[in-house]
Amino acid sequence: MRGSSLYLCLTMRRSEQPWRTNRSRVLRAEQTSAEDIIWHHLRGRRFAGLKFVRQAPVGSYFTDFLCRERMIAVEVDGATHSTEDELAGDAARTAVFQSLGYRIFRVSNDDVFHNLDYVRDHLLAFIEGRTD
Repeated sequence: MRGSSLYLCLTMRRSEQPWRTNRSRVLRAEQTSAEDIIWHHLRGRRFAGLKFVRQAPVGSYFTDFLCRERMIAVEVDGATHSTEDELAGDAARTAVFQSLGYRIFRVSNDDVFHNLDYVRDHLLAFIEGRTD
């Protein structure tokens, strides 16, 4: 049976690490309400004509939203990003992203819920290089 197409189909892999695709799917299904709001504005090239994807792997991490064309990662941080350990984890994560050439735009859940126009304006300025 080694010559059959069934054998080839069963032995071929879609990618080197299929667990990443599965993990991305799980994260997308568990998206927070703040991420859902941001995604509504980023999806389908709605934001500045740029393509964003959700829960994309970057190094050993997954970012909330990613624009590969501009090398921008958007992270939506909830209340759990305020302790010393969590801030250290975010810093390590940012270092990995930056080492791979990505710039990180961080926004809080609170800003998404209460200042969405501010978030959109600052994200556009960040993408265009008018602010870091």
